[in-house]
Amino acid sequence: MQNYYADKLNASKLFQVYETRIERVRQYLEAEIEFVRKSLRGNERILELGAGYGRIMKELAPYAGSIVGVDISEDTVAFGREYLREFPNCSLLVMDAHGIDFRNEFDIVLCLQNGLSAIKGDPLDLVRRAMDALKPGGRAFFSSYSPRFWETRLAWFQEQASRGLLGEIDMEKTRDGVIVCKDGFTATTFSAADLAELGNRVGCACRIEEVDESSLFAVFEKGA
Repeated sequence: MQNYYADKLNASKLFQVYETRIERVRQYLEAEIEFVRKSLRGNERILELGAGYGRIMKELAPYAGSIVGVDISEDTVAFGREYLREFPNCSLLVMDAHGIDFRNEFDIVLCLQNGLSAIKGDPLDLVRRAMDALKPGGRAFFSSYSPRFWETRLAWFQEQASRGLLGEIDMEKTRDGVIVCKDGFTATTFSAADLAELGNRVGCACRIEEVDESSLFAVFEKGA
């Protein structure tokens, strides 16, 4: 579904997704943020693609110079601006990540928590736009789910479905890293090989790392 996050899973509903009772999921969410946080010096200008209501922005704000987040949902951005009201170095924009046209403006670009799949469209286009947005020497962080996290990820999606945040999970079609809901929503992932191939096609240095046995990170670096 092209605009599932804009039409159905937005604003306060998206907030509820992260109010999970599953401790292993909370660990995964924090591990992604920590992986980025430990690489920051404190003065970076950061762009986050698919920023939602600013959950990650709020966590990173004390460790960055400024953070700009873009999200396709007007309702989510309105919710997020209130959520981030005490963080003056954060700003949220209503924008399709595939429509950004920044050039050499940011030190860091983030697209976390499987954003390459959640943001519908050509993932290669998304990576290219991220690289265009970076200053020379800047880095883009993209993450997907580790195959080791499958059982926990599925339990998290089932929790969301039980709370009415997602459609019922179609267990006959859900397998091999792909979660299918009966309302048409599908959540896919990228393997380490997929991420490396994106780096090759963009023509930049790329490092793949598994974090916390829950995420696969691809860190792309723009040449100086």
